[in-house]
Amino acid sequence: MGGSAVRILYNPAAGSGRGIRAIAGIRAAFARFGFSDVRATVRAGDEARLASEAMDDGIETLVVVGGDGTFSNVAGPVAAAGAPLRLGLIPAGTGNDFVKNLGLATGAPEQQAHHLAEALANGTGQERRVDMGRIGGHGFLNVAGIGFDVACNTFAERLRPLPGAPRYILAAFAEAVRYQALSLALDEGALRPHLLAVFSNGAHFGGAFHVAPGARIDDGLLDAVAFLAACTHRRGATFRVRCEAAPWVEVDGELRRAPSAAVEVTSVPGALRLVTP
Repeated sequence: MGGSAVRILYNPAAGSGRGIRAIAGIRAAFARFGFSDVRATVRAGDEARLASEAMDDGIETLVVVGGDGTFSNVAGPVAAAGAPLRLGLIPAGTGNDFVKNLGLATGAPEQQAHHLAEALANGTGQERRVDMGRIGGHGFLNVAGIGFDVACNTFAERLRPLPGAPRYILAAFAEAVRYQALSLALDEGALRPHLLAVFSNGAHFGGAFHVAPGARIDDGLLDAVAFLAACTHRRGATFRVRCEAAPWVEVDGELRRAPSAAVEVTSVPGALRLVTP
């Protein structure tokens, strides 16, 4: 495989700067195997532009260095185009939830880069199809949530420039004291106060929570976990959520506004091709 077939895309802001600190070692690891095409995001929304450029340029494998938000922002346009290229993921974010489903969340980014570059050069990389989800028109790779996690993300933005993990922990404690439950209905149920509703493609959530232990990223289904007075869990390909007003939704760590009070959540089976060492 020639060097032009692989491109590395990295987000310098991932993990409160972890991405920029790791990129020299990652660049060196890929260069040892003849892969030297490296691009960086410079502003919000660049992931989609750079992903589109990679597809237009005929790149075979796009290696993405960043966190869950970076991965999701790249995955969306790639999936929408029919996955003409495959993605390799090197976690350099705060929670790195999605890659835990692939067994890739341990080890330094530079070390993971070496293993992936070697596999790509030798043609021994393992390719697999994985699902994505959609909520209110927004794609997500790992998880979408309505309720408490939205409040935590909103509060965490006020705590910059604290690093990622402490920022979200402080936000969670602050919101735990003052958060008021959101009234929502799942499928044909009645409107009831909920602490949180999570629609999970992967098993992990929020950096430390195994929110849906049975979730699989390649089964064509999503796991819906709702927190009322007790926790409820169901698995399916499509869910319908109804709120009193168009809700804010946390989508792979980023906030999006749903287009209406009634929101459909669906699984998109086999949306992406991923490659691992």
